[in-house]
Amino acid sequence: MIAEIVGYIASLVAISMYFPQVIKSWKTKQVQGLSALTFSLLSLNSILWITYGILIKSIPVIFANFVVWILTIIILVLKKKYG
Repeated sequence: MIAEIVGYIASLVAISMYFPQVIKSWKTKQVQGLSALTFSLLSLNSILWITYGILIKSIPVIFANFVVWILTIIILVLKKKYG
């Protein structure tokens, strides 16, 4: 039970790390300082964590990394569009 709670809290923290960048990039349409390679690797990392989460049947791992994956894709789309 405590492990699950910690997992959900960690998931929320992981997700919240990406929102400021997505919001700033969306509003300002400025992404020149962002590395497409970094966000591509973060996207791949999320896919691997999602796969791991599925294998160990961990909802917090799957959920957090799915949301993070979506946010990294948004950044990459913004980078392609405005960068």
